[in-house]
Amino acid sequence: MSTKSLGDPFDSASDLSHGAGCTCSGCATLDAPQHGHPHRHESASGEGTSPGLAAQGELKATDLITTEQVIDRAVESAVVRAVFGHNELSRRIFMRLLGGTTAAGVLASIFPLEAAKAAIKESSGPLEKQKLMVGFVPITCATPIIMAHPMGFYAKYGLDVDVIKTAGWAVSRDKSLNKEYDAAHMLTPMPIAMTMGAGSTAMPFIMPAVENINGQAIVLHNKHKERRDPKDWKGFKFGVPFEYSMHNFLLRYYVAEHGIDPDRDIQIRVVPPPEMVANLRAENLDGYLSPDPFNQRAVWEKIGFIHLLTKEIWQGHPCCAFATSAQFAQENPNTYGALFKAIVDATHFSAKQENRKEIASAIAPKNYLNQPVPVLEQVLTGRFADGLGNVRDEPDRIDFDPFPWHSMAVWIMTQMKRWGYIKGDVNYQAIAEQVYLAADCGSVMKELGYTPPDRTYENYTIMGKEFDYTKPDEYAKSFAITRA
Repeated sequence: MSTKSLGDPFDSASDLSHGAGCTCSGCATLDAPQHGHPHRHESASGEGTSPGLAAQGELKATDLITTEQVIDRAVESAVVRAVFGHNELSRRIFMRLLGGTTAAGVLASIFPLEAAKAAIKESSGPLEKQKLMVGFVPITCATPIIMAHPMGFYAKYGLDVDVIKTAGWAVSRDKSLNKEYDAAHMLTPMPIAMTMGAGSTAMPFIMPAVENINGQAIVLHNKHKERRDPKDWKGFKFGVPFEYSMHNFLLRYYVAEHGIDPDRDIQIRVVPPPEMVANLRAENLDGYLSPDPFNQRAVWEKIGFIHLLTKEIWQGHPCCAFATSAQFAQENPNTYGALFKAIVDATHFSAKQENRKEIASAIAPKNYLNQPVPVLEQVLTGRFADGLGNVRDEPDRIDFDPFPWHSMAVWIMTQMKRWGYIKGDVNYQAIAEQVYLAADCGSVMKELGYTPPDRTYENYTIMGKEFDYTKPDEYAKSFAITRA
């Protein structure tokens, strides 16, 4: 878009009409598209600092490269012009006499300029893409991404989304890297690994929102009901859904705390979630740390029992997330924003216990999870049979909270470092803040009427051991069993 009319309206030397008397470099060299109207002229009074966008630095009009900057300048210009009846001479005389900063203060006292900017941004721009392809792996962790389709959350924000069932995360990762998916349900470590090039080609990915917290379990084959002490698990074969997963890192953490080296004393195999139960039945696996509903499905089919819920390892741990490439978000800001809102809205809806049975019915059909409704209800409501003769009530067996804590990302990277998935120096904080968009999620939550946390880092206690996010390398090296 042209920015020649987006000069600083509070600068007396700016000619917003670009008439015959305008001396800006853009008007002086109209044949050179790389030049635009400057953000600032030095006025006769020496007034040269804009009270609006000039506070950000010496920006020229052509430097207004972000949508927000252009909208801010356009709103400032439109309001000031309207105040002076579009009389450019009157505006320039007034600014010269009063000074731009003072004039801005007077205007702000009688007109809600910042509110007007926010309102325009809220309603700005058509969707760059309306038809989207969003991949998901058929597990309950993906509940908000899946249920947003049959329950109308995508349509609410003007989107026509195809949610595409994907067998496992290697496929989901590759389709995302190849841009076959516009966005995807991912495991929380995946966007970090993809950005760092761990296990795949490096490509910047962003994680604007977590999908679920808790929601996993360790399941053992029924033949091991008398071998529930992890110290007895040497030689066991375990399944996890992906290397770069909380499942892998939590299983490793759990067995290592019981003196079992996960690389030497047991085998850990990558098994797509839909294949977990079949492998347990065939005794190809002794157990698995898996997403639901496949933990509950093993109990339903009388093949296995729930050894423990992962919330018993780390209460409130993240698991799955909504993620996309940085390129998609940059090239389709309005579409990305609408998709982001739909996901956050659906996540909060999923967090309410009173909605869980309705959601279970919505996501049970073949094109989604293809699971019996009673299995999904046991997972989502937290009232379930554990395969050991007990009926348990654990309302937070799975929960849904979109806020992507930076400290969660730091913890994940400490485990990647601990087990040798990444080596060398790691700028934990920089990567966490590049990939996990906590501030953006907080803004969307506020916009939708939810209350985000007032910080983005916190410490955690996991199996009695404190994680201090300010000392990640020390933490990775502090364990009795570590490769760091």
